[in-house]
Amino acid sequence: MLDTPKTSRKSHADGKILQDVADGVGIITFNNPEKRNAMSLDMWEGLGTALAELRDDPDVRVVILAGAGDKAFVSGADISQFEKTRHNAQASEEYSRRSEAQRALLANYPKPTIACIRGFCLGGGMQVAMLTDIRIAAEDSQFGIPAAKLGIAYGYDGLKHLVSLVGPSWARLIMYTGMRIDSAEALRIGLIDRVLPNEALRDATMEIARTISGNAPLAIQAAKITIAQVLKDESKRDMDAIKAIGTACMDSEDFREGRRAFMEKRKPRFKGK
Repeated sequence: MLDTPKTSRKSHADGKILQDVADGVGIITFNNPEKRNAMSLDMWEGLGTALAELRDDPDVRVVILAGAGDKAFVSGADISQFEKTRHNAQASEEYSRRSEAQRALLANYPKPTIACIRGFCLGGGMQVAMLTDIRIAAEDSQFGIPAAKLGIAYGYDGLKHLVSLVGPSWARLIMYTGMRIDSAEALRIGLIDRVLPNEALRDATMEIARTISGNAPLAIQAAKITIAQVLKDESKRDMDAIKAIGTACMDSEDFREGRRAFMEKRKPRFKGK
């Protein structure tokens, strides 16, 4: 987990999801290192609770997701639960329904999100990472979706994000073979955004998060909204939403503060309004 001074800590899912806040940054840690942070249903629901609380915390401007220990971000679903939760189509549909709300919450999250990836990032871990805005990985990271090796049909949303990042040909290769790729290959094909030395990953990720936290929240929100609309089909784009957030930025106190700080050669103090 990220070794930073914490101003608060909460835990969910019997301690397997940790929630911290430091320097305007929310940190969610997948804390199941004995199983390489494999995700159970309880952990999915705990993730949703942590995301919602950090979303509603006015002191939090960016959220990092990380895995406990140095072996995995998330190594996938907890397969030991499959006989109980995903043993046939009906059970699998119920599993997907119960985790869908958490995935949707992350996909539509109003604040910037960063995946801090070390070690295994497989299956459901890939799905979580692909839903974040920025993916930063250690050199020893490994990525893959072993659905074909388990007889699992990977869902539409997961494949939509995979195709949007790496393109259809690499998506086919990853899905058909269940292969694992290393961090260098993941960077080359666009699955992740930066690769850092193992020992530098967590501090560098926290520094990026602090930089984002210190910038104007409305301007970041405008970028997030606009990029999301750019990725949609032209007929489905909400141009009114882009115009509204642009107007809010230009009329904001933060815009005035940014101008004053520039003229006064000091660091701006943004309030998000």
